[in-house]
Amino acid sequence: MPALFTCDGDNTSPSLEWSDMPAGTQSFALIVDDPDIPDFVKDKMGIEVFDHWVLFNIPSSISKIDRGVSVGVQGANTTGKPGYTGPCPPDREHRYFFKLYALDAMLDLSAGASRAEIESAMAGHVLEQASLLGRYERQTKGI
Repeated sequence: MPALFTCDGDNTSPSLEWSDMPAGTQSFALIVDDPDIPDFVKDKMGIEVFDHWVLFNIPSSISKIDRGVSVGVQGANTTGKPGYTGPCPPDREHRYFFKLYALDAMLDLSAGASRAEIESAMAGHVLEQASLLGRYERQTKGI
């Protein structure tokens, strides 16, 4: 991933674009997570993955999210806040999974819903899903 989208850059969300949505799509959901968080973070926060961005009820008429723009309804990331929080791996290269779900319904949830709430509401409504993998490792600066 370019540093622009991380804590070492502007920490803005990247642009994303998709096509060929399945028939019957009513909305999309997007979850961006990092499964490579260190064990001390897992233990401290009681999590297995770090959610960087959670969006749902993205209208089916949308097929692009511009850089730094949010569409649909923002769920809570792992920090508990809505919106995008960019990669900032403390130890090594991490993988960042951008998972887009085409749904046959709008989700009856409020802004700030957790990933668990969104995944529960999506159950039985996922028509298709796609994923994109980004990788990022912070560069140490010389003295």
